[in-house]
Amino acid sequence: MSRVRKIVAPLLKNRTVQIFLVVGLYLEVASSLPEEIHRGLYTVSLLVKDLLLWMLPITIGLFIAHTVSSFNRKAPLFILSLLLFEAFSNSTSVWYSFGIGHLTASHLPIIELHHDVDAFDPLWRISLIKPSWWSAGKGTFIGIVLGLVAAFKFPVLRGFLTKGKGFAEYVLTRIFSRLIPFFILGFVARMYKTRLLSRMFTQYGDFLLCLLFFLIVYIAILFLVGSGFSRKTFFKNVKNLLPAAGVSFSSGCSLSTMPWTIEGTAKNLKNPDFAKAVIPATTNIQQIGDCIANTFLCFFLYLQFNGHVPSLSIWITFSVVFVLARFATAAVLGGAIFIMLPIYEFYLGFTPEMIAIVLAFNVILDPLITCSNVVANGALCRIFERTWSYVLRRFDQTAIKQAKNRMSN
Repeated sequence: MSRVRKIVAPLLKNRTVQIFLVVGLYLEVASSLPEEIHRGLYTVSLLVKDLLLWMLPITIGLFIAHTVSSFNRKAPLFILSLLLFEAFSNSTSVWYSFGIGHLTASHLPIIELHHDVDAFDPLWRISLIKPSWWSAGKGTFIGIVLGLVAAFKFPVLRGFLTKGKGFAEYVLTRIFSRLIPFFILGFVARMYKTRLLSRMFTQYGDFLLCLLFFLIVYIAILFLVGSGFSRKTFFKNVKNLLPAAGVSFSSGCSLSTMPWTIEGTAKNLKNPDFAKAVIPATTNIQQIGDCIANTFLCFFLYLQFNGHVPSLSIWITFSVVFVLARFATAAVLGGAIFIMLPIYEFYLGFTPEMIAIVLAFNVILDPLITCSNVVANGALCRIFERTWSYVLRRFDQTAIKQAKNRMSN
């Protein structure tokens, strides 16, 4: 009995297990529940969502400002290079999704929505209307400005940002993240009543296969680039990160996998200690699997629900805010999805049905996304090591030229 308790207790604390248990219990009794119960669950989900919409602009601003203000504690050139590399790698994965979305658009099935899809309404909703200027984009801009100011002056401001970031992180991770099972449950109730849930797997099977294939292709390209296109080095580097891949897939947590990620990545680097500096700094920011899966899903849902692919201008705006927001999700264990949902809604016009599908797929694909995040992070660390070596050589050459010019003058 004690052995069973030791096995079951940790599982019950796992957020994914909690979600499956709550949703499974609901689906078991859903047919016998009155209409008010379904609508009540949906009302709770919308309440949490509305509260998050009000909170997230300032939360994003605090997270980004705190991150930017802390850069002066480290080597400025290294931080700048890493920051640009992170933004470039995440941006590349977002545009990779845009490309494969266009490539597969004509081969994926179209969802046939029923006329009763909008007939399911909450019991009540917050009547206070959020102004258009109170958005994630504005929070990102303010965060960058405050972070730059605090990085060079005003230590009092830096202390305020640290406390503000800590409070916002506490609210997300200690309060909202614990509401995730019930937050998702309300949207599942809507999907159940509008029959979207029963159609999800039958109509999205091709999407899942495409996503898995293109994730493997992208990660393989990263390993090829990092190995200098050497087949022998490619397989060696992949093999070294297989233990980290297994741990991340089973645990569903990039942070808990970090020791294995560092160990496997260090074997692939010329300077093994480089992994100890890069992996901890990039684990929650550089999430290639998350970027590809969610943006490909966004592209797919936009196509299915609107009948056409997102325009280039829409995707450019969305990609910029999406990539910047990835920096705001650092250290927000269980809260990252909350930061991204308002972006999907504001910049892509996602409806409650589309958000419900995003949430469902994030739960279903969580082990795969986490595993791909970890493996891609290890592969990118090798690429960044080569990039950093190039930056240093250029910097040294510039410094030598400047020194010679000063001596000649």
